[in-house]
Amino acid sequence: MEPIIVIAVVLVLLLVILVRNIRIVQQANAFVIERLGAYHTTWKVGLHVKVPFIESIAKKVSLKEQVADFQPQPVITKDNVTMQIDTVIYYQITDPKLFTYGIEQPGVAIENLSATTLRNIIGELELDQCLTSRDVINTKMRSILDEATDPWGIKVNRVELKNILPPREIQNAMEKQMKAERERREAILRAEGEKRAAILTAEGEKESAILRADAKKQQQILESEGEAEAILKIKTATAEGIRLINEAKPTAEVLKLNAIEAFGNAANGRATKIIIPSEIQGLVGLATGLIESVSEPERKAPQDN
Repeated sequence: MEPIIVIAVVLVLLLVILVRNIRIVQQANAFVIERLGAYHTTWKVGLHVKVPFIESIAKKVSLKEQVADFQPQPVITKDNVTMQIDTVIYYQITDPKLFTYGIEQPGVAIENLSATTLRNIIGELELDQCLTSRDVINTKMRSILDEATDPWGIKVNRVELKNILPPREIQNAMEKQMKAERERREAILRAEGEKRAAILTAEGEKESAILRADAKKQQQILESEGEAEAILKIKTATAEGIRLINEAKPTAEVLKLNAIEAFGNAANGRATKIIIPSEIQGLVGLATGLIESVSEPERKAPQDN
């Protein structure tokens, strides 16, 4: 019985050892394997079996993109302004072997490297350039850090300046400058608006004057055309009357009577002095005789009755 028990115990121990040396590498991870203290291989995603007592897992590495948010760093610009700038770095491990054996404490190394790189870049720029050239600074830092961390198996994908904090006095001066700039723009816009309004008003008055002049011109033209047409009709009627008179061939007595009627119409006017021609006096006598000749038959008629 004792040999059977020993064999059973040995088999159980071997099974436990085998199970303990079976490893499953998950997605976006890698295991660095050492054999007898030296680098042997890198396990990728999947099922792996480690040789007991000979192989060991030196490091478990995450291949996901990682974020490092560093504390604000004091930097000095070219024009001797001290600012506080904090950076955010996005990096990814591309070679687990280099990351394991390349450098000790890679996070601390990246932080110190980013601080020195930032000081070098900001030292070449003035304050205004630092505030308006974030993209340029980010690009330069990413290029320098990516090149420096390449031997460590790290790729720097992105660098961002999160905050740029100049001194309080500089911030106050910048706020005053911005306020003055906004007031200047407001004054310019107001002046342009007033100028535009004046131009529109003048153009409206000009168009109104032109329309009034055109209306007056049309009115005068229509009045002149009406007067001309009226005169033409009067002259036409006069000519027609003369033609009819000529066609009727009036006697001298009729013409004289017409002259008396015309003289009477003239006398009814506003004239204070009237000159009577000698011909009119003869006509008056003729008219009196005609009236008496007409009246005599009327007086005789009653006497006969």
